[in-house]
Amino acid sequence: MSIRMRNRDRRIKWLILWIPTITIGLWEYIRHAFLLPYMTMELGNFLAPFIVLAVTLTLVPGLFRRLEESQEALRREKTTNAALEERERLARELHDGIAQSLFLLAVKLDQLDRTAPDEPVRKLAAELRQTVRDVNDDVRQAIANLQQPPSAEEAAWVVPLRQLLGETAGVLEAKAEFRWSIPDDGLTNKEKVELHACLREALVNVRKHAKASEVLVVGEPTPQGGFRCAVEDDGVGFPGDPLASPGRFGLRMVRDRALRMGWTFAAERRGRRTVVELTKEGKRDA
Repeated sequence: MSIRMRNRDRRIKWLILWIPTITIGLWEYIRHAFLLPYMTMELGNFLAPFIVLAVTLTLVPGLFRRLEESQEALRREKTTNAALEERERLARELHDGIAQSLFLLAVKLDQLDRTAPDEPVRKLAAELRQTVRDVNDDVRQAIANLQQPPSAEEAAWVVPLRQLLGETAGVLEAKAEFRWSIPDDGLTNKEKVELHACLREALVNVRKHAKASEVLVVGEPTPQGGFRCAVEDDGVGFPGDPLASPGRFGLRMVRDRALRMGWTFAAERRGRRTVVELTKEGKRDA
């Protein structure tokens, strides 16, 4: 496709260059062959630039539009190919790095479980092994999502969030709702990466702890040019400050990522719903 588009662009550029030359050549031929008895040389010379201008204004703007459309399509194709290559690279790195490290860690925990003399140590090893299995499942799912081609109807980085929401709802046998209206060009690549990681961790937290019957993921722009993203559920929630609870490493990671990006982070009960929310303030009018 790229080769055909480049060849078409080349033909369009040559047409734009040749149209004035061909026009003046045809005008001179017609004038000398048919109009010379009826038109003076001075009048013919006077009309020539206006005829060239009229033909150019008639034909060239359409060619320029086609050229711009072709170049925009080529740019989108390059962007898509670059995104696919990056997804494949990330999938390989996850598989060759984190997934294999988790497998090795699970093997070491099995060895510890067999050799530990104390029951508390074996119990801790079992808990760690289960955590490793959960993380390994998450990594495997992330690899599978990266290996799938992005949707043409929805931003590629948003698709795994929708899929994870569906998986979370399936595990909990809960109702899932996905409301996303943030335009893809309204976020930088860095913001997409950080939002994906934060919302994904919030969904994993819901799956592990919430016992919810309804789960909602929302992403919406704010009037000031920022955005609001949240994961909401009607589960059991948490008493007091969730970040002070032992084992809430995921929420602390989300908070730290948000702070590094300059976003506002909130994790709280609102009525009967638990909300993990990220907010980016837009530019204020002076």
